[in-house]
Amino acid sequence: MDCIYLSPVSTLLLQSNLYSIYFRLIARWLSCQTVLRRNPKMGKGKTKAAKTYAAMKRMINLKDSRIKYEERQKKKKKSKKPNPENIRERNLPQASSAMFFKYNTQLGPPYHIIVDTNFINFSIKNKLEIIQSMMDCLYAKCIPYITDCVMGELEKLGSKYRVALRIARDPRFKRLPCLHKGTYADDCIVKRITQHKCYIVATCDKDLRRRIRKIPGVPIMYLQQRRYSIERMPDAFGAPKT
Repeated sequence: MDCIYLSPVSTLLLQSNLYSIYFRLIARWLSCQTVLRRNPKMGKGKTKAAKTYAAMKRMINLKDSRIKYEERQKKKKKSKKPNPENIRERNLPQASSAMFFKYNTQLGPPYHIIVDTNFINFSIKNKLEIIQSMMDCLYAKCIPYITDCVMGELEKLGSKYRVALRIARDPRFKRLPCLHKGTYADDCIVKRITQHKCYIVATCDKDLRRRIRKIPGVPIMYLQQRRYSIERMPDAFGAPKT
């Protein structure tokens, strides 16, 4: 075989290249060691990371002896169904047959309107004829009703309200007899409209209007800007809304 002859200059160059490659490898190894010292987790593989995650997700079994017996009994007691004997009974009022959801089927011309004491007094102050103004508001025939307690209130007010008493005694106003004691009209009107849904209540009393609003399907007539206005009237009728 032929031997390759190298000159002394070429041998020196070859040795210098080998030394440079060796020193580069040593420097790279040292840099990797410093990085691993700073971040020790980088050296772990996928299997070790999966093992640590599984250890974190591991949960204690409910039947483990480390769980106390009393705590398990408390959980069982909480999960028990309630005893039907201890359930309270609630008596809800029966819905009226006149109501179709929020629509009162018993409302319609001729309208039956229960008149309050202050409604008559405010109508006189605003110089409004009651029956004619009601017909102008509802565009239909109206029949006003006065209870015995409202008539008693007007009689107790004295001679100052004699005009209101004379209007209440008009033969066009129909009387509704009362069976309760005293002349307090608000409770009588509320009880009457809860039993019979065919009435409209004409009043200017804020407290009475607030009580009537809780009863579904009962419209309220009141004075506004020197004329009668209606509240909670169904959309099928042509009365003005506010």
